[in-house]
Amino acid sequence: MSDFLNQFASELKENVSGYLAVTVTEIKSGISYYSDSISPDFDPELAAAFNLEVVKAKLKAIEVLNLDQSIDDILINITGQIHIIDISEDNKYFIYLAVDSTKSNLGMTKSLLNKYKNKLSGKL
Repeated sequence: MSDFLNQFASELKENVSGYLAVTVTEIKSGISYYSDSISPDFDPELAAAFNLEVVKAKLKAIEVLNLDQSIDDILINITGQIHIIDISEDNKYFIYLAVDSTKSNLGMTKSLLNKYKNKLSGKL
């Protein structure tokens, strides 16, 4: 699995403009299967741990409200960065991707992330 995740991250780094960091994290356990950052000051696993709480809260809200819905993605815009939390169709894991908002195109970034997520879905 690690070879596939390395390839997944490599493709993101090469093709997503403004790439900063990525993690692939299991929702139930909080275990990160993969993490990478272009900056030693940016800890993507720590960011994923905090974002896991956001994902769990939203999944719980959907359950409590008895909504027949699922999360596609969660976007968080902070000064100079866009953080995308993309949930797998089975709600078992999420991909956390951080990009520089001055260098990236959100539509293109989400499109590429969906493309690579689909490749990842059958591997985890």
